[in-house]
Amino acid sequence: MYLSSCYSPSAPSSSSSILRACRFRFASSVSSPAHLCAPPPSRVAVNKACSSVSYRRSLNFSSALRSRRCSVPRWSCGVGSRSPVSLKAQIRASSPVLDRFERKIATMAAEHPFSGILSGLPKPGGGEFGKFYSLPALNDPRIDKLPYSIRILLESAIRNCDNFQVTKEDVEKIVDWEKSAPKQVEIPFKPARVLLQDFTGVPAVVDLASMREAIKDLGSNPDKINPLVPVDLVIDHSVQVDVARSENAVQANMDLEFKRNNERFAFLKWGSTAFRNMLVVPPGSGIVHQVNLEYLGRVVFNTDGILYPDSVVGTDSHTTMIDGLGVAGWGVGGIEAEATMLGQPMSMVLPGVVGFKLSGKLRDGVTATDLVLTVTQMLRKHGVVGKFVEFYGEGMGKLSLADRATIANMSPEYGATMGFFPVDHVTLQYLKLTGRSDETVAMIEAYLRANKMFVDYNEPQQERVYSSYLELDLTDVEPCISGPKRPHDRVPIKDMKVDWHSCLDSKVGFKGFAVPKEQQEKVVNFTFHGQPSELKHGSVVIAAITSCTNTSNPSVMLGAGLVAKKACELGLEVKPWVKTSLAPGSGVVTKYLLKSGLQKYLNQQGFNIVGYGCTTCIGNSGDLDESVASAISDNDLVAAAVLSGNRNFEGRVHPLTRANYLASPPLVVAYALAGTVDIDFEKEPIGTGKNGKSVYFKDIWPTSEEIAEVVQSSVLPEMFKSTYEAITKGNQLWNQLTVPSSSLYAWDSSSTYIHKPPYFSGMTMDPPGPRGVKDAYCLLLFGDSITTDHISPAGSIHKDSPAAKFLIERGVDRRDFNSYGSRRGNDEVMARGTFANIRIVNKLLNGEVGPKTIHIPTGEKLYVYDAAMRYASAGQDTIVIAGAEYGSGSSRDWAAKGPMLQGVKAVISKSFERIHRSNLVGMGIIPLCFKPGEDADTLSLTGHERYTIDLPTKTSDIRPGQDITVTTDGGKSFTCTLRFDTEVELAYFDHGGILQYVIRHLSKQ
Repeated sequence: MYLSSCYSPSAPSSSSSILRACRFRFASSVSSPAHLCAPPPSRVAVNKACSSVSYRRSLNFSSALRSRRCSVPRWSCGVGSRSPVSLKAQIRASSPVLDRFERKIATMAAEHPFSGILSGLPKPGGGEFGKFYSLPALNDPRIDKLPYSIRILLESAIRNCDNFQVTKEDVEKIVDWEKSAPKQVEIPFKPARVLLQDFTGVPAVVDLASMREAIKDLGSNPDKINPLVPVDLVIDHSVQVDVARSENAVQANMDLEFKRNNERFAFLKWGSTAFRNMLVVPPGSGIVHQVNLEYLGRVVFNTDGILYPDSVVGTDSHTTMIDGLGVAGWGVGGIEAEATMLGQPMSMVLPGVVGFKLSGKLRDGVTATDLVLTVTQMLRKHGVVGKFVEFYGEGMGKLSLADRATIANMSPEYGATMGFFPVDHVTLQYLKLTGRSDETVAMIEAYLRANKMFVDYNEPQQERVYSSYLELDLTDVEPCISGPKRPHDRVPIKDMKVDWHSCLDSKVGFKGFAVPKEQQEKVVNFTFHGQPSELKHGSVVIAAITSCTNTSNPSVMLGAGLVAKKACELGLEVKPWVKTSLAPGSGVVTKYLLKSGLQKYLNQQGFNIVGYGCTTCIGNSGDLDESVASAISDNDLVAAAVLSGNRNFEGRVHPLTRANYLASPPLVVAYALAGTVDIDFEKEPIGTGKNGKSVYFKDIWPTSEEIAEVVQSSVLPEMFKSTYEAITKGNQLWNQLTVPSSSLYAWDSSSTYIHKPPYFSGMTMDPPGPRGVKDAYCLLLFGDSITTDHISPAGSIHKDSPAAKFLIERGVDRRDFNSYGSRRGNDEVMARGTFANIRIVNKLLNGEVGPKTIHIPTGEKLYVYDAAMRYASAGQDTIVIAGAEYGSGSSRDWAAKGPMLQGVKAVISKSFERIHRSNLVGMGIIPLCFKPGEDADTLSLTGHERYTIDLPTKTSDIRPGQDITVTTDGGKSFTCTLRFDTEVELAYFDHGGILQYVIRHLSKQ
């Protein structure tokens, strides 16, 4: 049972593995988060300190639903049920040096400052659910005013407090959040688990495999490199829409997916057996965040009788979707996640919390997608980067859990770390709907009520304090879409036609295409499979119901089915050249679409199911028909894609769709039927139906009552149970993969998918220390909003790119290039793919768009990779200069790894996206921010200068956020803010990166 590959059958059970388990758990720098395996050391729990490393998931949703447990618990680590006495003897026998270490552990345990608030949680019928660290028992009135999201951080700090990794001072900072948060204080946080998808998971497992070899080369035990927290990896990013509008699309696309990715999948399957605590959900199971919401999310853990809130960090920025379930979760860089897996506590700035009050209810015909696009625009305007957003108010009761998850999902688009919905009765109803057992739900409610983490809107509400406040009356939300290039550029449906023509008129930018007036009404006639066809500016060529943002929500999915049904009955039909697709986030969606009888109407309109994964939302839209592609490219048409996704950055969805709009699934169907975004739905007909009668938008749009009736009759708990029982069995293609049982990976030098990266080459036990930058050239000069899609594209590999040249030289046929995202396990491909987006705008090129730059010493125009290698071969440093929001978009570790491999030493920008800045630090790149009101333009920087960054030579002389002077060879000098935000980040930089830091500390244990 591959989902239960928690422990290799050949894993050691010797005293050395016991020693490793305990050393990992309590080591000063890399100890395992205590709440993941047992209560923190206390008088109550100290006798379990090591033996409780045996981890059980304790999900208890139902015995069938959770049958994925293996016979050996995921946290066994060879400890089993040995007594603490015999365990101590074995530790001493293994290494006398650890005798002092053990005494230190015992002292820490005995002095746990919060053991007095460890309380029992009684069951209604007698006995108890377990014990928990009680916030009310602190008798501190400040806690009653804390936001619920901050209470989760507080509980974690209390439970893990050992005055070593987590101190009483850290706890006090959180308790005093109202005063301490504005001071940007630093706290440690230990999440309960880590979540990965395959695009980010493959490089993570590659790094873990490389770290095993690195630590072995340093003379230490490679088995020290094992995840110390539960890691769930869902393979969902690899399926492409190669086959659409076909009853056989799912199987055909899966066959192609396995053919392209066989080596990657086998590598991940190897990882699930080679590393403990790593669970891999096979391809074809669903989208990671929907699986997390419906299946993996615990809400409350019960581990060895200790209750605590679920929390998760993930290597996908939309990990925040789980916030809708009341689970604290957010995206981190892949590099940071790897350190978390290895027991490194997360260091974070205690965030401010924006209180977002909801009132009223959505009007008839308005969807959760309309709501989230409205919320996104409001929060972007308010400014919430680096903050939590917590929703509250009487309007909460009018939002389903799926609606909340939709809003939480798009936290990265509005810039917040989290968009948090505290647990209430709506949450409990959803847990029951999705197959969690009554006993588990009762335990969750009892614990959260007892620890003041449950919201009961039937009771008087204690006033909570927030850093700032926003309010939205849900009745004010109107149908809308967002685009054509950014998620927060919301357009009301009634204004769409006017906005479209404004975009055609405006100069090239986020809201402009600069199409001359005389060209705007151009009609291109072409032949599609023998049928006369035509395209114009604004013609829809891709219409995709995709992305966990919406496919997890039955109301909008069934709403799309109702739109298709009404259109079929009225005689409307989507034009055959529109590439339509439906990619559900889990098998549950298919079940309720079939039960409702609506899937057949979606099929009639071309929205056949194409697979269970992210597809078009991440650029896996597949090729357009050659006749359509030629009509667009030969005539320079601004073609459109409409998708129910969360990102629409230029070049992401498809290279040939310059206009990309985010919309609800019902609107995706409506625009597909219209065939254009150049339409006023209120005044113009969508098409001509039976008997030549015009059909309008209002004729096909379902009422909220119609949707609610179908949801009520079609979405059933048994669907969730049966779906997740099935994924524990894998599928035939996955089960046929054979992998070696070795703990060290056998690297294949000829592989173009999996390659040993050079990060640890020549590494010694001595940290390299701080490194300034001297006489660096500017590799690239950017404006605002350079996304991770620009820096490290996930989509197709252009035939003339350095990556394509590399693959061709190694015998890879062009049709087998696959995508950049699928090749993230190979640093040689990814370094060449860095800054390879065909839509990237580099100011050094004076208006030319594309993945090239100017090699300053010679004036030659080269691909960015080729220029970077020329600088590197000459021993010359490089930097990148950018505008605001540098690194926005998906959390993508290769957007930091790639520049590092290209030799970039620093990035100077007006502002950074939160995760990307962290990733840069993790790879040893210096992040600097211009002072407010300054940028390259105001400072008259052309990018042709040479730059020296004056950094102190001792880490002890560097402070987070200090001013740093940058000088140019032309005599200019300006001051930047150093964006190492915490002392821990300075330590990472001192070691050359976070992974090097972890390896050195693990080697010393």
